[in-house]
Amino acid sequence: MLTRRIIPCLDVHDGQVVKGIQFRNLVEEGDPVERGAHYSREGADELVFLDISASIEARRHVVELARRVAREVFIPFTIGGGLRTVEDIGALLSAGADKVALNTAALERPALITEGAERFGSQCMVLAMDVTRRESRWEVFSHGGTKATGREALSWALEAMDRGAGELLLTSIDADGTQTGVDVALTCTVSRAVSIPVIASGGIGRLEHFKEAVVDGEADAVLAASVFHRDILSIRQVKDYLERAGIPVRPVEEEG
Repeated sequence: MLTRRIIPCLDVHDGQVVKGIQFRNLVEEGDPVERGAHYSREGADELVFLDISASIEARRHVVELARRVAREVFIPFTIGGGLRTVEDIGALLSAGADKVALNTAALERPALITEGAERFGSQCMVLAMDVTRRESRWEVFSHGGTKATGREALSWALEAMDRGAGELLLTSIDADGTQTGVDVALTCTVSRAVSIPVIASGGIGRLEHFKEAVVDGEADAVLAASVFHRDILSIRQVKDYLERAGIPVRPVEEEG
């Protein structure tokens, strides 16, 4: 079994980390760079920063955020928010980001995935998918989980992979912020269908949820926010638990 990654997620609005439930009722959780540096020291494998401000505002801030993070954080990080063009992608990568996350822009113009992959490499391109269950199917939403697209999640995941996405960040809107566990059925369905890594997101609340995401959901990585921001769990606790469960993780280095 490949080493599984633990990834704190930092949603950023007006320069502050925020967290809500099902993308609503946002509560401030601190400075993104300070938080990111803390998680890096704790042993996180990667970080994800998503500026969820209005798109025009996000484009003005994400490049500076990437520069600030790159100065203070020494693990790989992905950043997204308001990206519309290949030039936007290049600006973030030049500012120090290792990967960029595309969501609404890719749904509106899927060719952007291909253009980014061809210029910068698939390893830089993360497709973020916000998904909710609609009866017997999963539908993709855009604009921060507020706008139904009519796209079926699995077909969109496959198309994005074919277009050059190197990784999928798969978030269940239904589970987001609830701390009741990831949508295992959704995660497993997508993970089995694609040949690129899948990051499970939405619903992490207990140690067991991390295991369920990688064992039952077959995810390559697990992203979580509330449990880390609110000190419910630490990176070390999660990794120690997974290691005892026989799931390979990168060890947390001892301080000092």
